[in-house]
Amino acid sequence: MERPAEIGTTIVIKGEITAQEDLVISGRVEGSISVDGHAVTVNDGAQVVAQVQARAIMVSGQVMGHLNAAERLELRATADVEGEMSAPVLKVADGAIFQGKAKTTGEAKARFQLAS
Repeated sequence: MERPAEIGTTIVIKGEITAQEDLVISGRVEGSISVDGHAVTVNDGAQVVAQVQARAIMVSGQVMGHLNAAERLELRATADVEGEMSAPVLKVADGAIFQGKAKTTGEAKARFQLAS
């Protein structure tokens, strides 16, 4: 298994990030992040002010913006998220803070509509 690319704790990036590999953010990112077919992990202590698009998104740090995951989006216990998030599967751990709008997409959305 390949090691993911990492933005370290002392790194600040302002602009657009595109990647074709897993990305771990431990520093600060402002702008947009697009990681097609791979995962983005926002570590505890990281700060992200951006639109994030990826196959999977896992958040333990602070995020302000729009999170869009093709497969799943997970807010871990230390996550603090403000904005919008969408994915077929949304998981929010006890202790996570979320303010904004969340929606399920794809097949998960269809299942919820049938259940009503």
